[in-house]
Amino acid sequence: MTSPARPRLVLASASPARLNLLKQAGLDPHVIVSGVDEDALTAATPAELALVLAEAKAAAVAARPEAAGALLIGCDSVLELDGQALGKPADAEDALARWKAMRGRAGVLRTGHCLIDTATGRQASATASTTVRFGEPTDDEIAAYVASGEPLHVAGAFTLDGLSAPFVESIEGDHGNVIGLSLPLLRRLLAELDFSITDLWV
Repeated sequence: MTSPARPRLVLASASPARLNLLKQAGLDPHVIVSGVDEDALTAATPAELALVLAEAKAAAVAARPEAAGALLIGCDSVLELDGQALGKPADAEDALARWKAMRGRAGVLRTGHCLIDTATGRQASATASTTVRFGEPTDDEIAAYVASGEPLHVAGAFTLDGLSAPFVESIEGDHGNVIGLSLPLLRRLLAELDFSITDLWV
């Protein structure tokens, strides 16, 4: 299950959190942002939408000349709450409303993962899900958090590796998945394409 030479790894995402997760796991991908219009894509369920978005991002980057021969990873996350898929908030007012709806409740963070070996055209994809239980921040705490600008840049208007961490009571599932990428799932997808994650260590 090992490759003869370490392939060039590409991350089809602008997320610094995803890049940091991969680097912490011994990987050093080159970043190529997909430019996919996320609002133009739809799916029947939040889990399917996360996967559709991840596959669209991966496919867009795989078609570029600079990705030729690379092994690339596309990811996208949405928070499922009341059956709805919540991506990045539209604006500060949206972020405030989201947090007031989320506090004291649980949602499911869905992250689609798509891996494409551009050398062969083979693809493996799946969605990871983690339940997130939110605390009950006060209106003033929510307002201060939204004023920081952080929730406008992350799916679900929160993240575990930033200012909103104190507002998350617990999670059930993979911690990295909530930040943006499930390393255990990535390992399994790599295995489907006959790579070992240890072969990608820098």
